[in-house]
Amino acid sequence: MPVDIAAFAIAQPVVVKGDIAANVARHVVLAEAAARHGARLVLLPELALTGYEPALAAGLALDADDPRLAPLRHAAMRLGIVLVTGAPWKTSGLPRIAALSFLPGGTMQVYTKQHLHPGEEAAFAVGEGGAGLVAGDARIALAVCAEIAHAQHPAAAALAGADLYAASVLVSENGYEHDAGLLRGYARQYGMPVAMANHGGPTGGWSCAGRSALWDETGQPVIAADGVGECLLLAERERGRWRGWHAGIGG
Repeated sequence: MPVDIAAFAIAQPVVVKGDIAANVARHVVLAEAAARHGARLVLLPELALTGYEPALAAGLALDADDPRLAPLRHAAMRLGIVLVTGAPWKTSGLPRIAALSFLPGGTMQVYTKQHLHPGEEAAFAVGEGGAGLVAGDARIALAVCAEIAHAQHPAAAALAGADLYAASVLVSENGYEHDAGLLRGYARQYGMPVAMANHGGPTGGWSCAGRSALWDETGQPVIAADGVGECLLLAERERGRWRGWHAGIGG
């Protein structure tokens, strides 16, 4: 039986193309709202700091010393949360698609996408994955978009004892039913809750579906966004029972 999970948040932003400073500022607003509701983890979509912009990725790529990341590091420390977002990550060649996890102690973990979507190899290098996270007593396994289409990825997360499979994605209207069906199936197959953070507005020429969601360990929906637009979903499991709600944001 997975451990009970303290309240966590799925944030669905509307990203400003290429404007890292503006997106960081909005991340902080969303994180503050989530923390007010007791969240220990805040999950955002793939490439949420820049938008999904392969043609711009090399110029937008970040590294650990980039001062634009400082507000996220400080927010995680100040609020006592784990904040997971996405950006292109600098390497010696093409950038990698990364999930950046800002931890309450002031450090950052970098997870890089291991399975690229067809066509992404022109702008991004294949990543190496990375360590799981701990939020409270819960073990969190990260996934980035196309990784969810590779069945060995959630299988490895379940084998490692993940209490939550946390997927940061860009899912279009046309692809939503298929990808949501995969995630719902993994939850049911592995008895492992699955969270999906999607974009709330268009990015990179894609009409994103929104509808970020959480499925419980039986594959039943706990909470989901109604559609597109910025929103914040909160969920927690206490004594084996899930509760989900839409949270106000402000700011």
